[in-house]
Amino acid sequence: MGSKNISREIKNHKLRNFIFYLIFGLLFTGVTAPVIIFHGPFTNVKKTIVDAAMTTLSHQWIAKVFLSDAEIQKIRNEDTLQVMHQVNNDSIKFISSHDNSIERYDISNGIKFKGYLLIIKDPTRVKVGYSNKLGTEGELTSQIAQDNGAVAAINAGGFSDSSSTNAKWTGTGGKPTGIIMSNGKIKFNDITDPDKKVDVTAITKDAQLLVGPYSLNDLKKFSVTEAVSFGPALVVNGQETIKSGDGGWGIAPRTAIGQRSDGAIILLAIDGRTAKSLGASLKDVQNIMIQYGAYNASNLDGGSSTSMYNDGSIINNPCNALGERAVPSAFIVNN
Repeated sequence: MGSKNISREIKNHKLRNFIFYLIFGLLFTGVTAPVIIFHGPFTNVKKTIVDAAMTTLSHQWIAKVFLSDAEIQKIRNEDTLQVMHQVNNDSIKFISSHDNSIERYDISNGIKFKGYLLIIKDPTRVKVGYSNKLGTEGELTSQIAQDNGAVAAINAGGFSDSSSTNAKWTGTGGKPTGIIMSNGKIKFNDITDPDKKVDVTAITKDAQLLVGPYSLNDLKKFSVTEAVSFGPALVVNGQETIKSGDGGWGIAPRTAIGQRSDGAIILLAIDGRTAKSLGASLKDVQNIMIQYGAYNASNLDGGSSTSMYNDGSIINNPCNALGERAVPSAFIVNN
């Protein structure tokens, strides 16, 4: 009996030591990892985390706890995103004939990110859909698509309403920012100066994609029928707008839209904030758009809002805890 008790005590002692070292290791890593990230030699990792934190208002504290405002600004100034203006759209030429096909591609960059890309050859099929409860709450991208009988959709513009925790951009999607235009009619607008230029993503009556800074008067001048406010433009006149750095927004789930010179519309959704797909930078999105032939392209609302609908269901993996997140608007693809 004595030997058994001794053996049991030895096992218990080893178990206690194991638990102690495990807890110590976790605590040590939790304390030292942020110091190493923000003050160690891993500048790319530090920049990615700072950019990602500063573009989501609810997580800015992650950077501000370890870095001064001056240090944060210095890091963010490393990115150069050039504001470029579209020239006449004579370069966009397509044959006006109905094509109800949709090409679908899996997008992957190892463990960094995974997503989906759709190509709609007939750009006249792409419209802006919106929540039927604008001003109160948004709707799921899939619901907006189904309400309009659409066969595909991605989330589009941003919103500013708050959740119960009073954190901006975490609410119900009921209060859009900027403008929402659908079928030539303004459904929402909080821009008071008609000459003020803001980032928009729009489609004209001739089914040409406009990206970048435009005013309300510009939209009227170019006969825009579909529009949301969001950006920045990533490809303009076939040229990349991000000239250095990764775009300054860190890595996250991304949604984007582009147009090839033959008129075909490109819809992109990239998952993020999961073990299988960390997320993409704006530079990554720009590179994908260039790879698939975009002549003009724009970033759309990403993060927890990122969602892509096709063939009757959401095909990506939204990072929102409840699945799809309610949004104010979506780019939808009609039959």
